[in-house]
Amino acid sequence: MEFTPFKLNFFTFFKLPSAFWSGVRVKSISAEICEVTVKHRWFNQNPFNSMYFAVQAMAAEFTTGSLVMLHIKESKKNISMLVAQNKSVFTKKATGRITFTCNQGNVIKQTIQKAIDTNEGQTIWLTSIGKNVKGEQVSEMQFEWTVKVRG
Repeated sequence: MEFTPFKLNFFTFFKLPSAFWSGVRVKSISAEICEVTVKHRWFNQNPFNSMYFAVQAMAAEFTTGSLVMLHIKESKKNISMLVAQNKSVFTKKATGRITFTCNQGNVIKQTIQKAIDTNEGQTIWLTSIGKNVKGEQVSEMQFEWTVKVRG
């Protein structure tokens, strides 16, 4: 699969339907940065009239996971990936359009290369920051990814 916003959004429709129907959309991806947006609406709200935390987590995880998938594909190796842990901090009500950004592509590339070189599983903590349209941080999500060369 080519890593374009259109193809990743198409991927969510079939492989992550709850994210797709909640409005999670990739806006941009490069070797270093992935941006995903989601808009607060009736379908993804909590009882406090803001975005449900799990919707924010889906969008944030997708920024990190997309970068991991991109670098696994570029390595041309058969590598498994899995989230082992996550942490979240919510600092403001998430209303309107929220943009999540992970900018750790270079660290991901190094971690995957280390997994290939050592043939041992590696872990990496990746951070995705969610900001509203005013540029105010609403949440910070961290995901511990494990990567391991198969076979």
